[in-house]
Amino acid sequence: MPASNSRDYTPNFERLGRLGRLNGEQIALAIAKLGEFGNRTEPRSGEGVGSWPSPDAAVDEAPSTGEPGRRRGALGIERDVLGTIGDHKVETFGCAHCGAHEIIGWGRSHGLPRYRCKSCGRTFNAATKTAMARLRKKDRWLDQAQAMIEGVSLAKAAERCGVHPTTAYRWRHRFLSAPALDKPLLLQGIVEADETFILESFKGRRSGMTRKPRERGGKARHPGNYFENIPVLVARDRSGATTDAVLPEDTAVCITRALAGAVSPANLLVCDGGRPLGAFARRAKIPVRVVPAPGKPLPGEPDIHINNVNAYHSRLKEWLRRFHGVATKNLPNYLGWRRGLEASAEHANPRTWLLGALGQGAYQQLTL
Repeated sequence: MPASNSRDYTPNFERLGRLGRLNGEQIALAIAKLGEFGNRTEPRSGEGVGSWPSPDAAVDEAPSTGEPGRRRGALGIERDVLGTIGDHKVETFGCAHCGAHEIIGWGRSHGLPRYRCKSCGRTFNAATKTAMARLRKKDRWLDQAQAMIEGVSLAKAAERCGVHPTTAYRWRHRFLSAPALDKPLLLQGIVEADETFILESFKGRRSGMTRKPRERGGKARHPGNYFENIPVLVARDRSGATTDAVLPEDTAVCITRALAGAVSPANLLVCDGGRPLGAFARRAKIPVRVVPAPGKPLPGEPDIHINNVNAYHSRLKEWLRRFHGVATKNLPNYLGWRRGLEASAEHANPRTWLLGALGQGAYQQLTL
């Protein structure tokens, strides 16, 4: 060590050497005093110098913007929430590998509790075999879930979670993988069905396009079934259960694949008389009623209308407008996003949304 450094540290070593002259009681008092200085923080405004914040001050004063500075203080609460979510999912679905329900706790790893199956002997956590598996920074998942509920932009979500915008983009679609598949297995009673059309988009693609790029989403040259428009089928019953699909083509074959099992001869299908939906109903032997004017109930039959599905179309397109165009390849994820928001309605919160991202959405139809 250079001489200058030796001269700097020599007085400190001399002081430390004097500790040997203290008795046991004096050493205990010195250690206690050092502990007070180690825990001491600056006093709050309005408090005296001798006032000290409570142990939960870091959590109580944590901002809602998801800044990284609050992570250490709120980590305990968020770990408890993630543990509760994991327990709830395991109780419902059982082992992620074999589906058995003889499960025991197996410690905690990377912020999530682990479990061990007595049947197959394998360990797992709530994210195993889902798109959320091996996703890091679990202490920021609740902030991401709240950003999904509010539908904020990627820039705002990245700022809230303290991550890079490209990470926020990956997180968005990891969080949407399970909701995109969460659909009702069977619709009940009267089912309204209709197609809507969304402009095809190559957002994010830098090469290989067959046309000039558009800015800020663009606008279709022609409405309806046109080659630039992507057909989206929505079927909705009177209880609010909704299933939808992006159709490769607006044909009876594609509609049959999209609604297979969800709509049966036990339902009454109401539509606007489009040929593909009519052909689907005839082939599946589903009773169908055609509304002569869209949005107008039949005379003497006020329940026969497609107002609900048309209103859903309006809410969907209004909500999509904030994204200034959605890439067609990602459109199923956004449909699942909107469907999840509609299903949770006023009960949406970060915990329920995180459950949906882990495969236990409103319809709980995702096979793990």
